[in-house]
Amino acid sequence: PTIPYRTGREDFESGESSPPDGRLPDADKGSMKMTAQHVRDVFFRMGFNDREIVALLGAHALGRCHTDRSGYWGPWTFAENTFSNEYFRLLLEERWSPKMTHNGKPWASPDQYEDSTGKLMMLPSDMVLVSDPEFKKYVMMYAKDEDLFFKDFAKAFAKLLELGVPFPSKKWFG
Repeated sequence: PTIPYRTGREDFESGESSPPDGRLPDADKGSMKMTAQHVRDVFFRMGFNDREIVALLGAHALGRCHTDRSGYWGPWTFAENTFSNEYFRLLLEERWSPKMTHNGKPWASPDQYEDSTGKLMMLPSDMVLVSDPEFKKYVMMYAKDEDLFFKDFAKAFAKLLELGVPFPSKKWFG
C-alpha cells in the first residue's frame, strides 16, 4: 500500500527524550485474556483502537522470528517477503496447535503455535486476534478484503509514524 508520510520529527543529540525500550507488546502474557489486554494496553496508550491494532499486527505478513533474537522461530506466512492479507487468511484457515518439537527435538523455547505442516508459526499475541471476538471481526474483514487491509494499514501506520511529531495546528482566519 501507499503510506502517507509527513516530515517533522526532530532529532536530538542524546536519547534522553526518547521513550524507554520495551514499549512494544510482549508476545505472551501467560493467557489469551491477559495477552489480549496487554496488546490493547500498549496500543491504547498510543491512541490506537482495536481496528488499527489488528491492521498494524498485519505487518506480521512480512518477516520471521529467529530463536537467537526472540526465542521464537519461523515465518508467519509462506511469502515472508510479500505484504498481503495472507497472515489474516492463515489465522482463520489453518489449524494452529502448540509447537512441541523443532528439528526432531523437544521445543524448549517460549510457547508458540504452528500450522499442520510445522513450517509456519504464530505467537500467542497473534492467536488473540482470533480468540478475542472484537479483534476477530477485523481479522475476518481483512482476510476477505486485501484492499481494505491495505487502506487501514496505511492509515494506522502513518499514525504510528507521526506519534509525537509536533505538527503546527491549522489556524482558520475569518
